[in-house]
Amino acid sequence: MSFQAVMSQVMLGLNNGVFYAMLSLGLAVIFGLLNIVNFVHGALYMLGAYVALLGFTRLGPLVGLPDYQMNFWVALVAAPLVVGALGMAIERTMLRRIRKFDHLYGLLLTFGLALILQGVFTNYFNVSGDPYEGKPEIFNGAVNLGFMFFPKYRIFAILASLAVCFATWFVIERTKLGSYLRAGTENPELVKAFGVNVPLMITLTYGFGVGLAALAGVLAAPIYSVSPVMGSEMIITVFAVVVIGGMGSIMGSIVTGLLLGMVEGFTKVVYAPASSTVIFLIMVIVLLVKPAGLFGKEA
Repeated sequence: MSFQAVMSQVMLGLNNGVFYAMLSLGLAVIFGLLNIVNFVHGALYMLGAYVALLGFTRLGPLVGLPDYQMNFWVALVAAPLVVGALGMAIERTMLRRIRKFDHLYGLLLTFGLALILQGVFTNYFNVSGDPYEGKPEIFNGAVNLGFMFFPKYRIFAILASLAVCFATWFVIERTKLGSYLRAGTENPELVKAFGVNVPLMITLTYGFGVGLAALAGVLAAPIYSVSPVMGSEMIITVFAVVVIGGMGSIMGSIVTGLLLGMVEGFTKVVYAPASSTVIFLIMVIVLLVKPAGLFGKEA
């Protein structure tokens, strides 16, 4: 087991880890602030990737401009807006009606929505996946890290994801807006007394949370094949990350996602067959020792 092999897999694991972190961050925002177990998160991650793919391959002919292709930078903005708007519609028309009931109702509703979205896209697109070829030319090639040549785009994806994760943490934990969000979930009547439109704030928060999933989908599109099942393949692992970090913990989701991605990569070097289950083994151990998660608070 050489140093080069270990570090190469750890870097690739970090690349997976930033997507775990972004997706689990969106789940943590939605659960921590809205108490919704959002099982449709993976499908919306997939939808974000498809907004980028279809915008690049089919948007031009659809709007009467055969040569137009939505570039990657536009997709980074358009996908979170489109998916965020869909998320807000879901919250206003469906989730708001069951907010007073047990968490199980929200889980079942969002799980059903995930199956519907996946089924619709499976009917029209290749299940094995389609490549996204809209990656900017500036990211062609690789950088010599000393122990490996690492693709420029993967470095960009890591840095961009980290920037988004820590910016989100700062807004929620260190700003006045974040304090309103937290107060609105704990004591909505008090916040309403200060003139804050709490229902609108909840809708926007849900839209922001699913927008993070869509942004992760766009960043992942040039790396992985864009397929209808990419979200379902990711969401179980991401829920494990959220449980390990602590349900609703913003920093827990970020740190745990990054660390578990690297652990998964390291495991591929030590014992490859265990790489697909090591995260769930860690989850079992954490639940037995600290049921609230590494960064969670006991009820």
